[in-house]
Parts: sequence; structure tokens; C-alpha cells
Amino acid sequence: MSLVLILFFGLMAIGLPIGVTLGLAGVIGLIQIGGENFLMMAPRRYFQGLDLFTFMAMPFFILAGEIMNRSGITDRLVAFASALVGHLRGGLAHSNMIASTIFAGMTGAAVAETAAFGNTMVPAMTKAGYPRPFACAVVVAGSIIGPTIPPSNLMVIYGSLMGTSIAGLFAAGIVPGLLICLFCMCIIAVVGRRIGLPKNADGFSLMRLAWSFKSSFLALLMPVIILGGILGGVVTPTEAAAIAVAYALVVSTLVYRALTFRDLVEMLIKTARISGVVFLIIAAASILSWWMTFMHLPQKVAALFLSISTERFMVITMVLALLLFIGCIMDINAALIILAPVLGELTKSIGMDPVHAGIMIVLALNIGLMTPPVGACLFVMCSISGETIERISRPLMPFIIVEVLVLFIVAYWETLTLFVPRILLGM
Repeated sequence: MSLVLILFFGLMAIGLPIGVTLGLAGVIGLIQIGGENFLMMAPRRYFQGLDLFTFMAMPFFILAGEIMNRSGITDRLVAFASALVGHLRGGLAHSNMIASTIFAGMTGAAVAETAAFGNTMVPAMTKAGYPRPFACAVVVAGSIIGPTIPPSNLMVIYGSLMGTSIAGLFAAGIVPGLLICLFCMCIIAVVGRRIGLPKNADGFSLMRLAWSFKSSFLALLMPVIILGGILGGVVTPTEAAAIAVAYALVVSTLVYRALTFRDLVEMLIKTARISGVVFLIIAAASILSWWMTFMHLPQKVAALFLSISTERFMVITMVLALLLFIGCIMDINAALIILAPVLGELTKSIGMDPVHAGIMIVLALNIGLMTPPVGACLFVMCSISGETIERISRPLMPFIIVEVLVLFIVAYWETLTLFVPRILLGM
């Protein structure tokens, strides 16, 4: 067991791609427990790890996000959000949070959200007089709303691996996502008053709000269709993802007339690349996960945690500390696949609802997208803006603190977390 763990962390430390690291560690684990005869298990586990219908939802949601960005739908959402809250001090930053929340209900992808708003909102905020590092921090902080509010690719992965209701996870993600938006807007309000962020010179206009709502109505209708279909039991998450792509294509080509055939080809290629990376990680991790299961590692880790304390509060605290640490040093998709069986066993032993445990794990790993040194959204923002991680991290810290606070609320307050699933799904 120690050999596999040393190899895994060693390969990751030297910078080998996480998919390759997972696969090599898994293969060595198979050889360790059964010699060369067990090598035939590797390709079988590799392909069986992807043999889940629900995984098809991910490339569809990714493609839907690309269509949003390329067709100008994102700009319409920003215009609507600006008309709604742009008159407040720090209005553009508030608009970013509102737009991120709406955008999240369409794609569920944090990196896509960072790229979309990083190219539009950061230049707009900088031009309006916002400190550039603060503008970048606002976009990064808002980006994790994407994989928290449904649809969420991480929830699809977790639900598929653990046999947990994906619809339940989607419903449970609504309250945490809205809380993140609200708490971040509070930070913007406090910082805006302290450093004198500008207001919209035009003030609030009901006419402007009505016009922007009319302009973005078809875009705003999209999350209603997706979530309504899933939570209403009309369609599966995979079917909803396909509908999202079809709807986005129809609106973008026939209504807004903003896409060309070349755009479509480029979006398909980009979607294939992003999906390929995620699926490589899932497939490779399935080999390592099988080895972990064979070695009874989930049970051993659960026993280790419970040997420290069996108190529910303490166990949850230890789980959150582990997840926040892992999120800082590892790709969150790989972390989820590796840790889901381990933490699933542990949370089950203390009587946590599977949906409650799932949303807690997903949200904790989402925060890892914005924490150095390997936060994916941080890296994307640095490449877009030209700012350094150090300069963005300083104004980002208050946002990280309040989002961790939301995480603890979600983890310890089960009634609030499961409020929406219990109403909509009768859980």
C-alpha cells in the first residue's frame, strides 16, 4: 500500500499529468496485489469506469457553456444583471455575482464562467475605476457558483459514482449557491464603501430593467427549462444537458444569429478537449479506486477518523479540513473520484444523509478551484488578465473566508441544506 501512495504523490510532485499519475499508481497497485495476472484488470476497469450513461451529461453542459460565451448570451445576462443591481456602489461587481448565478444555471462549469466573465467584466470594471486585482478576485469568487448551483458536472460525477440521486444533489445545490452569491455581495458592499467603488451614474431605471429583461428573456428561460425538467422528473440530467445544447443552438443561430459554422466547429473541438481530459482522469482513477476498494482503504480511513472521535460535529470538521487541504493541491475531479468512496463510507457511519454528504463534499472541493497553489480558476484568470496569483489572492481572501463560512453552514445545518430537495422531491 505504501508503495502505491509514495508513487502517487511522487509523480504528482514532479508535475506529471494527474490522469497519467492516477493510471500508473493504479497499475502498480494491481501488480502489487496480484502480480502480472492482475494487469488484465487495468483495461477492463479503465473502460468500465466510463460506462455510465449519466457521464454523457458533462460534454453537453460544457458545449452549452461554449455556445453561451460565443453567441453573446453571456453579455445579455450581464446587461440584465447590471440593470438590476448596477446602481449600487460597486454595481459592476454586484452585477458579476448576479450574472454568475444565472450563468451557473445553464452550464455548471467554473472555468468556463471564469473565462467568460474574465474577458468581459474585468476590463469593464477596470475601465470604471475598480482596482484590477479586486476585479479579478470578484470574477474568481463568483465562478464557483457555477459548479454549486445546478447543473453541476461534479454532482454528476459524485452521483454516478456513489449511486446518489443526481436530482437530489441538484436541488440541494440551490441554497448553497444563493448563499455564496449573497455573502460575496456583502463583501463587495463592505469593500466598496471602504475603497470608494463607483456607482452607476445613471442610477436605477425601471425602463432599462424592462428592456434588458426583454433582450435576455430567452437566455433567462434556459435554466428554468433545465432545472424544471430535471427536478420535475420530466427528463434525466443527461437528457436535460442535450436539451440545453439544442436550445442554446436554436436561440444563438435562429434568434440572435450570432454563430457561424466555423464557430460551431471550434466549439466542438474545445468541448472534446475539455471532456477528454475529464474522462481520462475518471477512467484512470477508476483503476486506482478499484485497488483502494480491494485493499479496504475506505473502511480503514473511516476507522482512523472514528478512532480520533465519533462525535458527528468533530468528524464533519475533520472531513472539511481534509477536503479544503486536498482542494489546494490536487485537481478537484481526481480528488472527488478518489475520496468519494472513502468519505462516503465515513459520512454513512455517522448517519449523514447521502445527498447532504454529497453536496458538502462537492462544495468543499469547489472552493479548491479558487485557492492557491493549483486553483484552476485562479490560473485561468491570471492567463486572461496578466495579473499574478499573489496580487489576485490578497483581495480574494475575504471571499474565500465567507465561502468557507457558507461551507460550514451547509455541513452543519442539515435542515437548511436539504430544504429544497425535501420540498421538490419529498426526500
